[in-house]
Order: sequence, then C-alpha cells, then structure tokens
Amino acid sequence: MAGVPLSEKSLIEGVRRSVGRAGRSALRLGIGDDCAVLRLPMGHEALITTDFSLEGVHFRRNWHGPEVVGHRCLTRGLSDIAAMGGEPLAAFLSLALPAKLSQKWVHRFLDGLLGLAKQFGVPLAGGDTARSPGGILADIVVMGSVPKGRAVLRSGARVGDAIYVTGSLGGSAAAIDRLRTGKRASARDYSQHFRPTPRVEVGRFLRDRGWASAMIDVSDGLSTDLAHICEESGVGAEVEAGLIPLAAVGKQRRSVDLDDALHGGDDYELLFTSRGRVPATIAGVAVTKIGRVVRGRKMLLLRAGRRSELKARGWQHFRGS
Repeated sequence: MAGVPLSEKSLIEGVRRSVGRAGRSALRLGIGDDCAVLRLPMGHEALITTDFSLEGVHFRRNWHGPEVVGHRCLTRGLSDIAAMGGEPLAAFLSLALPAKLSQKWVHRFLDGLLGLAKQFGVPLAGGDTARSPGGILADIVVMGSVPKGRAVLRSGARVGDAIYVTGSLGGSAAAIDRLRTGKRASARDYSQHFRPTPRVEVGRFLRDRGWASAMIDVSDGLSTDLAHICEESGVGAEVEAGLIPLAAVGKQRRSVDLDDALHGGDDYELLFTSRGRVPATIAGVAVTKIGRVVRGRKMLLLRAGRRSELKARGWQHFRGS
C-alpha cells in the first residue's frame, strides 16, 4: 500500500491500539494525554536513555526490512538499560517520516518494535510524529528503574578486576561487511545484526549479585566501549586476543575477523569488569573472561606473546572520514 503515510491522528490511534500487546505494570496512563504517567517502584531511581535510528546511518531500506529497523530501534534503548543493571519500564517513540513512505512500511516497523516490547513487557507509552523532508528518523526513549544507589556505572573498574563480555562479538560488523559488497545477508545467518537481543536479564543478574564493578553495552565496538570504561574509571586494560569470543556467521558458521570483533560494534552485548568469580553462563548467555584491568591509562592487546597498544577504533559520530 504505497502513498502518503497515515495522518498523525490515524497513526497515533493505530499505535495506541497496538500497545496492548506489551506489559502495562509501570504504566498508569499512556497514549492519549499530554504526558504518560508511570509508577516508579518504591526505593528505586529512574534510568532514562535516548537513541536515534537514522536512515543512511543506522539502517538502509534496501538492506533492512521495516520489522528489523523497528526491532533494532528498541534494542538500542533496552541495551542501555541493561548496561546499568536496570529494569525497563516504558518506551517512547518519535518518528519523522518522508511523505512518500508507504503505510505498509510504517505498520511493519511498528510490528518489529512492538514485538520486542512485548518480549520484555515494555509498553510504548507515548512519543511524537512529524513529516521528514528527507529520510526516516526514529528516536527511541526508554525509561527504566534500578534500586537506589545500585546502578552499575562505567566508573567502578579497579586495578586487578577481570574483564568479561557476554555472547560473541563481530557478527553485526560481518553482516555489514557482506552487505557492502552487494551480497545478501539473511537474518538466519547473521542474527546478531538483524535480530540482536538486549541482555536485560544478564545485566539485572549482575547487579543483583554485585558482580559487576563497571559495565557498558558493546554498541560502538569493544575497543571504543572498553576505552569508555577505562576513561571513566581512570585505569588501563589488557585484553587477550585469543580469548575474545568471535561470532560464527554465514551458512558455514565461520568465525569473524578479529578486527570486526574488536572494532565493529552494534553487537549489544555487555562488557563488564568484576572483582569476583563469574559463572561461564548467566541466564543462558555465555560469559567470557577476556582480560584484566591494569594501572595506567593505556589499553593493551596481547597476541601471540606480544603486547601492542589497543586503540579505540569503533564507531564515533562526527569523527570525519
């Protein structure tokens, strides 16, 4: 069904009818008034994060179906909540759409977003719509909660802490590498890119047990996100290349290149430091020790018995070509 997207009123009404699919435990009043009204659990603090999904930057319509764009849009916000050890409560979506975008695309985008929202019991509580003079712009805001004083920060790493990562890395970058060459990449063979899973349960588990001294999600690349922890904590890091869990992709399930795992990003796994012993699996997700926190401010990569400086080479907006 091509043509001008639905009017703002019709689009909002359609979203409002769909919201019933997601949980409502924290939502007292949702779409329909000037503001949503949420219940913050007693003894908790609010977590609020916002992320853009921009056509041509975070997705391309010829590479990503609308359901994939919607799923990944919400994943970005949920992953931030997970990285603080929080519980997501509600999401807010602002959409700017070009006039010639089909209504079918919008409906399928919402199906992808609301499908993930239902999985995590997160209601879509409001947002905004506008006409875009160019491409599609989606801004997701996710509100969560965490017990007072218990949010896991980037600044808690200390010398001697072990460095861990969940899942495997590089799968999303490998998909992009393939798409850039004009080859097809299916959601089944490259699920990390097309259907990433925010590690909310793992983050909550680590916070509950006090196992994570510092934590961040791997959205910009292991090298860049580890650099964020080091900078905020005033420490350095040593990472063993041979311990980094490389994603297996494609029909042959081949391991990705180390560079994709180190710098590719867009994996939405959790990178954390810990002073205690951490199990190899949490909530069904593999957890791998990849290094340790050291004195100084440099990051070092240990490979084949040699040390070299690990530079932050992941995704950075406005960095220049």
